[in-house]
Amino acid sequence: MRATDTVPLPRGGVRLTRLGMGCAPLGGLHHAVPERAARAAVNAAWQLGLRYFDTAPYYGFTLSERRLGAALRERARDEYVISTKAGRLLKPDQPPPHIPHYDYSYAGILRSHEDSLQRLGMDRVDLLLVHDIGSATHGALHEHYWRQLTAGGGFRALDELRGDGRVRAVGFGVNEWEVVYAAMQECELDCTLLAGRYTLLEQASLAPFLAACERAGNAIIIGGPFNSGVLAGNRKFNYGDAPEDVLSRVRAIAAVCREFGTPLPAAALQFPMAHPAVVSCIPGAADVAQLRQNAAWFELPIPPELWRALKRRGLLDERAVVDGEG
Repeated sequence: MRATDTVPLPRGGVRLTRLGMGCAPLGGLHHAVPERAARAAVNAAWQLGLRYFDTAPYYGFTLSERRLGAALRERARDEYVISTKAGRLLKPDQPPPHIPHYDYSYAGILRSHEDSLQRLGMDRVDLLLVHDIGSATHGALHEHYWRQLTAGGGFRALDELRGDGRVRAVGFGVNEWEVVYAAMQECELDCTLLAGRYTLLEQASLAPFLAACERAGNAIIIGGPFNSGVLAGNRKFNYGDAPEDVLSRVRAIAAVCREFGTPLPAAALQFPMAHPAVVSCIPGAADVAQLRQNAAWFELPIPPELWRALKRRGLLDERAVVDGEG
């Protein structure tokens, strides 16, 4: 499997490179990134042959979108794919840092889309994804925001944007699969950017969610393949400090990887790609070195026996699709 291989979404005529660039770090996700370093990272992704870039208004409070647009603006628009998000409005009349205002309504989705085009300096985005809706994000307010999508016309706005060609595909960009499963009963989704929920560490989304996505043509883009970094050498998990039970499981997985001469991050990047519903993986990268390392890990040959050993030791769901089986 090569990072630059392309795979089509089942609908919409969009092709994604198997490895893409998650652009949250361009907005300073964990630490500030200088403008020059952000531009160099996008240029390095291009030189590596990556042609899928994911951003959002929320990343760096609009900074990621603005930097990505500036870095890509001189390149031929049909040669790359951009996804961005809707659901938070970042109002320009507010002093920095902008205060995000959640709005999943018909008007809110359309306004978010238009604002993103302005910041990117482009006439279209390819994929528009509903961002961070669900109980984990909104708690007791989830039903309120869910009604904005349903009764308030949010799903209708997505249908209109896709129907008249302003976007080529619509979906969700979330950290919880359950809300996407519910959304699939309300709207035909082309894709889902699922962050952290189908990884070498977690496979609870296998059934019923991933099985339903495969049947329905809801293509999965893997975000957060390192579970916030715990699978890549740090102690962060789900955007916070990793608890001891998670660290213990990571140590056990890492020990098996060492037996087969495989870096843990390489296994983490490649594992989800074997599932037939998965089309792309977008680890974040803040600099050129990280980008090149991710690409090298993504293409590193991994012995199929590694996956079988993880299953035998109860470290990988028996149902998980892996290379060398089937």
